[in-house]
Amino acid sequence: MKITIIYDNEVRKVGLRKGHGFSALIEGAGLSPLLFDAGADGSALLHNMRELNINPQEISIVVVSHAHGDYTGGLSGILGVNEIAALYLPSSFKKAFPDRRVTVVKGPVQIRESIFSTGELEGVEQSLALKTGKGIFVLTGCAHPGVGDIFTAAAKFGRICGIAGGFHKFRQFEAFHGLSLICPCHCTAHKQEIGDLFKSETL
Repeated sequence: MKITIIYDNEVRKVGLRKGHGFSALIEGAGLSPLLFDAGADGSALLHNMRELNINPQEISIVVVSHAHGDYTGGLSGILGVNEIAALYLPSSFKKAFPDRRVTVVKGPVQIRESIFSTGELEGVEQSLALKTGKGIFVLTGCAHPGVGDIFTAAAKFGRICGIAGGFHKFRQFEAFHGLSLICPCHCTAHKQEIGDLFKSETL
């Protein structure tokens, strides 16, 4: 399974546009790509996809973590060029998409083989639990419910091995001990401290 961060506050490749928000693409052997969140700006999202040789028309599923604009602002951009993608939306997301197949997420749900939603935690946000050969890799949007609660929900699918995404104001860093990869992204308040504490595990 491959995760590509398409949209974030920071960029590490020349030609990519950074922006206030987050989006990541999940690819796996024999499976069409899945987009998790869409950043704040559709034009920047599509630009970065071109730079990364990602065909937006091949995305079959778009999962939205929560309804904030820095995660949903690019939705119109991606849906404008993609006619096939189904949507997995938390129940707190109120916008209607009458021309799409929409799954409203409340409790935990399997989205496809090896990819699960934690369910909408605290009525605001869902995260993804990705089943890999090393354990469960957690992909978060902003982590408003708290990384600890997200880990508890994701651990129902297996042992947690890593995490990427926004960690919000989370600072109970002992929860990260033993993880093989920690990738703090947009909406992480203590990114520098996490990097200092977990130098060898942090991307």
